[in-house]
Amino acid sequence: MTYDANTPDEYIALLPEDRKAPMSKLRQVILQHLPDGFQETISYGMIGYVVPHALYPDGYHCNPELPLPFINIASQKNFIALYHSGIYADKNLLDWFTSEYPKYSKRKLDMGKSCIRFKKPEDIPFELIADLTSRITPEQWIETYENAIKK
Repeated sequence: MTYDANTPDEYIALLPEDRKAPMSKLRQVILQHLPDGFQETISYGMIGYVVPHALYPDGYHCNPELPLPFINIASQKNFIALYHSGIYADKNLLDWFTSEYPKYSKRKLDMGKSCIRFKKPEDIPFELIADLTSRITPEQWIETYENAIKK
């Protein structure tokens, strides 16, 4: 689902009541642990964390007018989603995350290539998300991204 919001605060305000608190907490955790240099924005109709053009003028290769995406969070119809490009691009990070997840949640990991789905908001492993968020700087993400797209 996408919401017609221009800011992350507007996005949260448009959510159903039962999603506002967990999405707000997820946003807060990400903002508190996101390395300096990333920027919060609305990206693809979701709350996004991107490498701004000031740090990476080339932008996203699919549309260079857009900043380089890194993390998005969204309230979807049946779940809350965290989209983490680093997990998709870095096998070591993916392996770390999948091995750590059972230590933080009793639920089975529900994950696509970069999408982690939380069907029960009360089961979001905020401490693990904090650790995941802090693991890649904008400079490291740019290097990983460029190595992936130049193959």
